[in-house]
Amino acid sequence: MLTDLPNILTLLRIASIPVLVVLLSVHSPTANVVACAVYTAACITDYLDGALARRWQQLSELGRMMDPIADKLLVGSLLLALAGLTHLPVFSLYAGIIIMIREILVSGLREYMASQRETLPSTRLAKWKTGIQMVAIGFLIGGDGAAEMLGLSFLPATLIGGILLWFSVIPTVISGWGYLTAGLARIMAGQSRKSSKISF
Repeated sequence: MLTDLPNILTLLRIASIPVLVVLLSVHSPTANVVACAVYTAACITDYLDGALARRWQQLSELGRMMDPIADKLLVGSLLLALAGLTHLPVFSLYAGIIIMIREILVSGLREYMASQRETLPSTRLAKWKTGIQMVAIGFLIGGDGAAEMLGLSFLPATLIGGILLWFSVIPTVISGWGYLTAGLARIMAGQSRKSSKISF
C-alpha cells in the first residue's frame, strides 16, 4: 500500500527533488552544504525502502514500480539542474547526456514490455550504476565551495564529481545494452508464441 513505510520513503525521495533544485539555485556554499545533507538523506532512503520492504515482507508491484522511477527522477532532475546552473565540468555534460538517453530508452522499453505483460527485472550492475551516479552527483552538488566551507579545500570536489560521472557511464551503457537485448529477446519470444498459437 502507498501508506507502507517503504513506499513513504520512496515518495520522500521524490519530494526532495524540488527542495534540492531550489537550494542549488541559491548559488551559496551554505546552501550547497544543506543540499548535500538533504541529498544524502534522499540517497539513504533508496537503500532503506528496499531493505525494509524485504524485512517486513511489504514487497508490492507499486513499490517495484515506484523505486526505479524515484531514482530516475532524482538523478535526471539533478543532472538537468546542475547543467542548467553550470555546475557541471564541461566534458561531464556529455556524460550526463549519455545517462539521460539510456534512462529514457530503458524506461520506454519497460513501458512497452509492461503493455505486453512482460517484465524487465533490475540487475546488480544497474544498481552499481545508480550508486556511482549518486556519489558523483553528491560531489557535484557540494562543489568546491562546500568542500572549502567544510575545511576540505584540498579536495577538488567538482572535478571528482565529473570524473565519477564519466566512470558511471561504463555500467550505464553496459546495463542499458543488457536490458535492450534481454527485452528484445523476450519480445521476440512472445511474438513467436503468439504466431505458434495462431498457426495451430
